[in-house]
Amino acid sequence: MPHINYEAKEIVFKLVYYGPGMSGKTTNLVHIHKSLADHLRGEMITLDTAEDRTLFFDFFPLELGRLEGYGVRFNMYTVPGQSYYEASRRLILDGADGVVFVADSQRLRLQENLESYRAMVDNLLSYDLDPKTFPTVLQYNKRDCEKPLPLGSLERELGLDGMDATEAIATRGTGVMETIRAVSRQVIQRFQL
Repeated sequence: MPHINYEAKEIVFKLVYYGPGMSGKTTNLVHIHKSLADHLRGEMITLDTAEDRTLFFDFFPLELGRLEGYGVRFNMYTVPGQSYYEASRRLILDGADGVVFVADSQRLRLQENLESYRAMVDNLLSYDLDPKTFPTVLQYNKRDCEKPLPLGSLERELGLDGMDATEAIATRGTGVMETIRAVSRQVIQRFQL
């Protein structure tokens, strides 16, 4: 559930970018951050290693206007992709209102995508969240790789019927804003119900 500050008339949602290491989670956030006007975004905080791998998380707040008289803000996070940071990934997912699962479209990364998605489902379940109804968008990133995974392949492997899926090349910004719009729509619709 979002945090509602009645005094400040503000609703704050938490969005988490989840996926295997090096799939493009941070690249998505960097593109979104650079694309926004200064008054719509806060400072981007990145905690990474010397190899530019996310160590704990990336974060920035995004102002989205007003909803029924309340200011709307999305706090955007990424999780570290490496499986040995599982405790961090689970912790960052706590309190999330929506998730973008960033899959690496390279065929050799199929197993890592599946393992990471299953770990995300386990983490959602640990917070009593139903992965079938929780606002989630699957982003097939790196669509410019040679012979990318066919669209729909992850959904078939994971038994995900009707999941919103987008295509992206985050390094170019292709599909990045479409993805954030898709998950934002789901999060707002769920909140208004």
